[in-house]
Amino acid sequence: MDLSEAKARTSPRRKRKRIGRGEGSGHGKTAGRGMDGARSRSGWSQRNMTGGNIPLWRRLPKIGFTNAAFRKEYSAVNIDRLAVFDSGQHVTPDLLRERGILKGPRKDGVKVLGRGELDRPLSVSAHRFSKSAKAKIEAAGGSCEILPGPAKPVRNKMRQKTVEPELPGEAEEE
Repeated sequence: MDLSEAKARTSPRRKRKRIGRGEGSGHGKTAGRGMDGARSRSGWSQRNMTGGNIPLWRRLPKIGFTNAAFRKEYSAVNIDRLAVFDSGQHVTPDLLRERGILKGPRKDGVKVLGRGELDRPLSVSAHRFSKSAKAKIEAAGGSCEILPGPAKPVRNKMRQKTVEPELPGEAEEE
């Protein structure tokens, strides 16, 4: 073997295109993006583009029902958290918030759940009670009072008809 037979070592990986490095790189001027059009611009994305057809997400029918706009979310309080109150005390959502049992943003109400045991009679006011919580509170000699939820807004979907005033001299004579 002599120098005329020597070859460059081959690499298993292809060399990376060095885009945007000038004319001498072989990818100058438009940097492999062609002439004009959306693909040559920065920020172009092919997401939801189906080449002239209406995208699949617009072709599919919109079916079903979602309750998201009408769903009520309650702050949950278990019975074992009510042990901080004295015997015979009246427990309200405001008192729970004041004692730090209810934290975070205010929701549509308070629901009392049945985890734990209650050893003293309490008068509990909340918006909802689970069956087991109600049974445990009443078994301990306490009482459950269901608070009404927030008032529903009155929405008049039909526009009120306006009564046109009568012009003078146009009154009907009998």
